[in-house]
Amino acid sequence: SQERQKILLKCADLVDKHNDEIAALETWDNGKPYEQAAKVEVPMFARLFRYYAGMSWADKIHGLTVPADGPYHVQTLHEPIGVAGQIIPWNFPLLMFAWKVGPALATGNTIVLKTAEQTPLSALYAGLPEGVLNIISGFGPTAGAALASHMDVDKLAFTGSTETGKIVLELGAKSNLKPVTLELGGKSPFIVCEDADVDQAVELAHFALFFNQGQCCCAGSRTFVHEKVYDEFVEKAKARASRRSVGDPFKAGIEQGPQVDSEQFEKILKYIRSGVECGATLETGGERYGSKGYYVQPTVFSNVKDDMLIAKDEIFGPVQSILKFKDLNEVIKRSNATRYGLAAGVFTQNIDTANTLIRALRVGTVWVNTFDIFDAAIPFGGYKMSGHGREKGIYSLSNYLQVKAVVTPLKNPAWL
Repeated sequence: SQERQKILLKCADLVDKHNDEIAALETWDNGKPYEQAAKVEVPMFARLFRYYAGMSWADKIHGLTVPADGPYHVQTLHEPIGVAGQIIPWNFPLLMFAWKVGPALATGNTIVLKTAEQTPLSALYAGLPEGVLNIISGFGPTAGAALASHMDVDKLAFTGSTETGKIVLELGAKSNLKPVTLELGGKSPFIVCEDADVDQAVELAHFALFFNQGQCCCAGSRTFVHEKVYDEFVEKAKARASRRSVGDPFKAGIEQGPQVDSEQFEKILKYIRSGVECGATLETGGERYGSKGYYVQPTVFSNVKDDMLIAKDEIFGPVQSILKFKDLNEVIKRSNATRYGLAAGVFTQNIDTANTLIRALRVGTVWVNTFDIFDAAIPFGGYKMSGHGREKGIYSLSNYLQVKAVVTPLKNPAWL
């Protein structure tokens, strides 16, 4: 355990040392703003590895002594699960690498990790012993399927779309019935209550949706606004989106870079056309930004209805859908009326309203008067078709451990 701890800390130190270079690679790889990668995501990578190494878990994983009826000594051992197959997505490739590799290393496993075909650069060996971490690149239907089906892989962890997650789960079951943890899609509600400070709510809802070009599984992509503040909110949300800076992600002050590839770019424009055709009001955006590159104008729809595709499907792009609600019971019912259950945002100053919502919403994370807080200690994962299992924090360790019960007879025990 001490050796694992040293390796994780060494990796974090190396990441700190090469912060700017790694951030530049992440921007080249993914298109996200360099400032976001350098100031937020690379430091978060190092924080995650230190969490699993230092004051946290690498040297503190142990079993229990368990009381049992009769003259028996019973203990439990927590053992590495073995070879962990891990498949990460392209939207936060470096952070997803850390979310997967950190707990697997801390618990003593070896790893075969497949990067997304769109972002093959975002993987680090950083001083690990030979054979402990093995990186493969390739396409999902070939390399990903081979990893998920392999009889010598003891556990799978996958982050990506719900549709692909179903395939991964099926392949794991059909091969050696390996356990699978899944962090999948979302259509997260962001609920702005009638007592909200509208200016603050607009800014937070804007961040909740447009962060990382909208390519975030937990994006607040259904913005529910109380009817008393709805009109004011829509006008200010439109103005804020119109001010969003789009362009070269290496330039200072740029908030939004290009989408990851042509497929994602075309998918987003298709959903925008669907919103217009279904009768939602296009407040701003809706087109390609510029004449080259995969840039999409920051887009805001109002008068969105629950049965529209832009309110049901995960767009994974800079498209904000604003819906109106009247009361708490209504917004709870509508928020939960989705196959997803990854996250939710609640914006209110009323503690009773907040307490009602955080218990009623069927999601894995509820952010109250904030959004997208991803500290290493905070567990993250979904309800329903947003997956199962948790990433980060103490809850992630159980994904990579077997529990063994050991029972030994006692002869003439001094006490029981």
